[in-house]
Amino acid sequence: MRVPAEPTVADLDEQELLARIFPHLPVGDATLVPPGDDAAVVATPDGRTVVTCDVLVEDVHFRRAWSTGHQVGLRAAAQNLADVAAMGARPTALVVGLVMPPTTPVAWVEALAAGLGDGCRPHGAGVVGGDLSSGPALMVAVTAFGDLEGRAPVLRSGARAGDVVAHAGRRGWSAAGLALLLAGQGGADDALVDAFRVPCPPLTAGVDAARAGATALMDVSDGLLRDAGRLARASGVTLDLADPCVAFDDDARRLAPAADLLGVDVREWLLAGGEDHGLLATFPAGAALPAPFVPVGRVLARAATDVLVEGARPAVGTSGWDHFRA
Repeated sequence: MRVPAEPTVADLDEQELLARIFPHLPVGDATLVPPGDDAAVVATPDGRTVVTCDVLVEDVHFRRAWSTGHQVGLRAAAQNLADVAAMGARPTALVVGLVMPPTTPVAWVEALAAGLGDGCRPHGAGVVGGDLSSGPALMVAVTAFGDLEGRAPVLRSGARAGDVVAHAGRRGWSAAGLALLLAGQGGADDALVDAFRVPCPPLTAGVDAARAGATALMDVSDGLLRDAGRLARASGVTLDLADPCVAFDDDARRLAPAADLLGVDVREWLLAGGEDHGLLATFPAGAALPAPFVPVGRVLARAATDVLVEGARPAVGTSGWDHFRA
């Protein structure tokens, strides 16, 4: 008996495909007019809107051989919501542009939509529109919106000498998971591989940091050293980070077996590993750090180097991710 071929997006027209997608997407707490018209309407009680966008490209950011559609959707939501959180804002809505080869299975697209919905729903954010197009490779482009709720945005440029450097979230897990997959050792540690497929940023910590008086705040997407350097340059200061195996001792112990398996110095993952989407913040000295932030360094007056580790220039090879030099 011949098994029917799995339907692809080429088997449906746009309205039929949208009818498969919309049931998976939350409307969101701030949505006044949901998808269905030319544009949605989202409330902005604060009078200001936080806006950010990000793109996931197949075989650059994900591989279908490694990740399900649901996992890609969760990842797309998480990394964009993390950028909203990094401004000290509450996420309200996403719009999503999806480019697909005609051979893309409909089931994969539905799973992607379900992942986006599951990533947004716990935070009251809606997926309120977007666009569909055919193309040579899968691309997921997400624009996220957030509400400052009357607070000032927390910028990268506010750190001052004497502040405490703090971090919330995992360090090095995603990089370790990717390294295991690339080495053909994906079965060695399911939790690390899952952390690469679906990051778990501390989304509520952004608002908590703003309320606690954070002077600077940003999402760590390209590695701690690279992103700490961005914050240091924006603020005109130098960040002196503690020994990563001490500052991130729980993560260091968790990563150690994978590092031993692959012959990697665990410090490389802790300092340069990207896509965990933790939050890096600075707080005035003596401020009570909101959970789950932990102190990981101090802010110094501007020196010749953006970022130091235990007072010294970091070793070569721990600079982090760069899209055009990787």
